[in-house]
Amino acid sequence: MLNLNSVMIGTKQAIALAAFYEKILGRPADMVDADNGFWGWQVESAFLSVLDHSEMRGNAKDPGRVMFNFETPQVKEEFERIKALGGTVVKEPYQMGEGWIATLADPDGNYFQLVSPM
Repeated sequence: MLNLNSVMIGTKQAIALAAFYEKILGRPADMVDADNGFWGWQVESAFLSVLDHSEMRGNAKDPGRVMFNFETPQVKEEFERIKALGGTVVKEPYQMGEGWIATLADPDGNYFQLVSPM
């Protein structure tokens, strides 16, 4: 059996992405190695990290190919908060079954979603 351990976002604008996710998560990174361009947050059982990656260029070319989800019972409220912090709106909150989903993008254009708990 596998357990998802972490999601790493490679970028050439690590400082901007780290600042963005710091605002989104409401706290500074739990692990920082600025000399090597690394910032990471423990988010429940997974780790989210931003890494200055030498092979990355420009914005995400297929931003919806891989998405990660932030679970929250307040999808609409968190959507408005993150939009005000500079998140780019991809899809406004909508209902799917009993839950809600909204899609935003970070400064590199990577998509992430806000989802109701299942």
